[in-house]
Amino acid sequence: MRVTIADVAREARVSKTTVSRVLNTGAEVDPATAARVREVIDSLGYVPSSGAVGLARGASRTVGMLTPSLTWPWMGEVLQGVADTVEAAGYGLLLYTCHRGADSVRHFTDQVSARAFDGLLVVEPENTLDTLTALHRRGLPVVLVDDRGHRPEFPSVATTNRRGGASAAAHLLGSGRSRPLVVTGRRDFGCVRERLEGFLDVLPTDLVVAGEFTAATGRAAVERTLASGRGFDCVFAHNDLIAAGALRSLREAGLSVPDDVAVVGFDDLPMARHTEPPLTTVRQPMREMGRAAARMLLAGLAGGTIPDEPLVLPTELVVRGSAPAA
Repeated sequence: MRVTIADVAREARVSKTTVSRVLNTGAEVDPATAARVREVIDSLGYVPSSGAVGLARGASRTVGMLTPSLTWPWMGEVLQGVADTVEAAGYGLLLYTCHRGADSVRHFTDQVSARAFDGLLVVEPENTLDTLTALHRRGLPVVLVDDRGHRPEFPSVATTNRRGGASAAAHLLGSGRSRPLVVTGRRDFGCVRERLEGFLDVLPTDLVVAGEFTAATGRAAVERTLASGRGFDCVFAHNDLIAAGALRSLREAGLSVPDDVAVVGFDDLPMARHTEPPLTTVRQPMREMGRAAARMLLAGLAGGTIPDEPLVLPTELVVRGSAPAA
């Protein structure tokens, strides 16, 4: 049976609050009492929970993070940035996903009610923005990573999607390409609209195919466009998975990349360096977005001021073999 803080308090003949104060180094406790509590902790083998450590100050020193799924291609980069920052500040991290839909959301809101964490970082699961807004209005500190153009009323970290789309178009145009096929993600995502608008501002086309952020979308878009007879000399894919699918379909059709068709992706996932040829892509600073969001949340928990306007980090075009410079 697990040893609890109540067991330690009973054995040391003190209150649970006193035990928690001993666990909070720096809290004022009589030295003899503190020594007795530590002896009991050692003898019982008690492992304190974050809640016990934070009991005396009404805080868990734990940050929650809510994500749609861990299978999203760039989620690992965001999580690593968050974990590095949170752990360096002496906080724990609780991870929640909405992989099971409404059941996951109910479980998550139960944890909020139980005060399992002090603040929340979010990569927004679908159809949860109203719930998150309500939690924020009730006092839960929230910072959103990748706002997808929603501009919530709580703080967020975003990237320059429109500028990224424009940089992809400018690069293709500068290398002599003029007939693009654009393959997007879901149009209800603000980031998709921004990337498309930025691209079309520089290199207009009516050859735009919408789909999901998957390799299957890239394959199908290229296959259907080739079958239609509409010519194109470059592909702008709205993420690297779409681009990888496009590369495969072009190769299967006997077309050379980049000689016949140049391809540009978006994200700069680790896989982008290992496609054939290596993928030119627009890099999103996903790890830094995770770090920045965590720093914002921790600053707010420490009593600092969090900016009302989104923190926007720049994208960067990374040129590789699928669309080399002219």
